Amino acid sequence: MMAELQKSAIVTGAGSGIGRAIAIRLAADGYAVLVNDLKQERAEAVADEIRAASGRAKGFAGDVSSEADVTAIHQAAVAAFGPVTLLVNNAGIAHQAFFEDLSVKHFDRMFAVHVRGTFLMMQAVLPSMLSAGQGVIVNVASQLGQIGGVQLVHYSGAKAAIIGMTKALAREVSARGVRVNAVAPGPINTPLVMELSEDWRAAKRAELPLGRFGEPEEVAATVSFLASDEAALFVGQTLGPNSGDVML
Repeated sequence: MMAELQKSAIVTGAGSGIGRAIAIRLAADGYAVLVNDLKQERAEAVADEIRAASGRAKGFAGDVSSEADVTAIHQAAVAAFGPVTLLVNNAGIAHQAFFEDLSVKHFDRMFAVHVRGTFLMMQAVLPSMLSAGQGVIVNVASQLGQIGGVQLVHYSGAKAAIIGMTKALAREVSARGVRVNAVAPGPINTPLVMELSEDWRAAKRAELPLGRFGEPEEVAATVSFLASDEAALFVGQTLGPNSGDVML
C-alpha cells in the first residue's frame, strides 16, 4: 500500500495576485506551502498571512528562470515540509507591445520566466514524485495561450507553450501516479493585469460574455479542485476560469 505523504506545496510567483490567492487557499486545504516570489518581503508577507490563520508556510525568494534558484526553492521546501506533493507553476510577468516593436530582450525574458521557469520547476520536483508514485502539478497558463492577444504575441506564445508542455508531460507520467494539468484564466483583477493599458482592459471587458474580470480567489478554487482527489480523472487538461472568453 502506498504511503500517505504530508500535503506539501510549492507555489511560484505567490507574493501577490493569483499566486497569493492560491497559496492561501491551499493552506486552508491543509497544505504546508512554500511561498515563492522574486522578492523575499512579498513572499514572507503571504507566509505571515497563512501562519496568522494557523496554516504552515515559508516564504522564499527566487527567480524561476535560474537553475540555481530553482534548486534552492525546491531544497527549501523539502527541508521545511518534506517531499513536495503539489507544484503550482504560477510565476509570470506582463509586457505589452505590438509585434513590430517587440524587442528580443522582452521576448526572451517572457519565455525565460514562463516556459523555462515552468520546465525547471517541473524537473526539480518530478523525480521525488515519481519515486513516491504520487504527486500533482498545476501549471498556470492563460486563455491568451488559446486565442492570442493583441500586443501580446510573446505572452500568448509563452502561455501556449505551457499548455503544450502540460499535455506532453501528462502523457509521460500520469500512469506513474503524477497528474499534470493546467489552468488558463481569463483577465483577472490582479496587479499584473493592471500593468496593461486601460484601453486594453476596457476593450477586453467588453468582449467577455460574463461582462467582468475574474477574482484571484476564483482561479485559486480551480487550482484547489485540480489538486484534490476529486480531480482524479483530469489528466493533461486545461481548465478555463475565463469569464466566457474561451468556450471549449
